[in-house]
Amino acid sequence: MLYGAMNSPLRPLLQEIHEIGRMGFDYLELTMDPPQAHHTLIRKQRRDVLDGLARYGMAVVCHLPTFVSTADPTESLREASIQETILSLKEASDLKPLKVVLHPSFIQGLGTMMLEQTRQYAVEALDRILNEAERLSFPICVENLFPRSCSLVNPEDFDALFRRFPSARLALDTGHAHIGGIERISAFIHRHAGRIGHIHASDNSGRDDEHLPIGAGSIDFPRVVKALREIGYDDTITLEVFSRDRDYLRISREKLSAMFTAV
Repeated sequence: MLYGAMNSPLRPLLQEIHEIGRMGFDYLELTMDPPQAHHTLIRKQRRDVLDGLARYGMAVVCHLPTFVSTADPTESLREASIQETILSLKEASDLKPLKVVLHPSFIQGLGTMMLEQTRQYAVEALDRILNEAERLSFPICVENLFPRSCSLVNPEDFDALFRRFPSARLALDTGHAHIGGIERISAFIHRHAGRIGHIHASDNSGRDDEHLPIGAGSIDFPRVVKALREIGYDDTITLEVFSRDRDYLRISREKLSAMFTAV
């Protein structure tokens, strides 16, 4: 198993590489968001970024921009968001990542009042981004979203996507899947056993995406790990634990690792 951690895009990227590298993670999950990790800034620092990763023996997984609106009802905003995502994907290709994670845009605002049309916008955006990923020969892992996203929330929501793009994989976010549905994590694992290509691990109370350390919320991680072991999952897991005290990242990694290696 490979364990990774995310940079905060609010902090200088090279500093983040240094802090995460010192903690002994196998890879950095590079969140390609402004102000400190926009694709234009990554391009300017590319050599230093690669040197920093090499210094700590870390690989990289690229996480395409989260805070864009590829399903926005306004065409110009939607198009700009799609272009930002595609430009980030192209920049990611030069970093030679293990894989690329796509966090689809959630539906919000007026979009929630015209769901059928907005969901069609979301599908069209996904198709354009995934077609570009296939052109670049990159494995894309599409993240499941939380209920108020109104899109790609439940396991069956991914069926059509996987039929259209056989090379696409699921980035299983345990925190998202746990909100409002205790059994949803297990349902994702069992329905898409052969399609899980990446995992985001964090805990929560089942109400909000709190990004708590493993064991600090109500997710039954021993049960989750048991299910993942049963399907033979042995790939990348990013600890999406957002705490000012990064000791909780290390503790969460140790807890998960112990669960996977327990007899």
